[in-house]
Amino acid sequence: METPDILARIEDGLSVSADAMRSIPAGSTAAGPEPFGPVIDSYSRADAIADGTLVAAPEGIAREAGFRVSVAITRAAWIDCVQWSDADSARQTPQDEEGRLWDVLYMSTFAAFRYRRATFPVELYRVPRGGRARAARPVELTCRLHQSDSGEQVATISLPDED
Repeated sequence: METPDILARIEDGLSVSADAMRSIPAGSTAAGPEPFGPVIDSYSRADAIADGTLVAAPEGIAREAGFRVSVAITRAAWIDCVQWSDADSARQTPQDEEGRLWDVLYMSTFAAFRYRRATFPVELYRVPRGGRARAARPVELTCRLHQSDSGEQVATISLPDED
């Protein structure tokens, strides 16, 4: 097999220098031109957790509930389905945040096995906070399995109308 001779003949016939393809035009990246221009600002998952837009679920309870990835819950979903105070227990019915968080996480892992896709609904019952209700009512959340800013797999639980 005479592959080196073939390559030599092809290279001899080129009219472009060997380093001509190394240059990258202005406004492009190695992966290609940026379709919307340079990035002006970015907002990472870590930024969202730091400013409270996302609430990171404690790793221990998330693992107990069946998650093998980092889990965060949007602030709105946390307030609606997890947040609970002693005043809420006195006014409505005795509960605690850890138990409510467990319900959200466990039902999310249950739904993940049921639906087996990256974005899926999570149905659960919870006592609505802030009123006089004592009985649990149905609520639907959305869980999305995706890559974080640094590339590792993560889960984000939100209300259905949140991005």
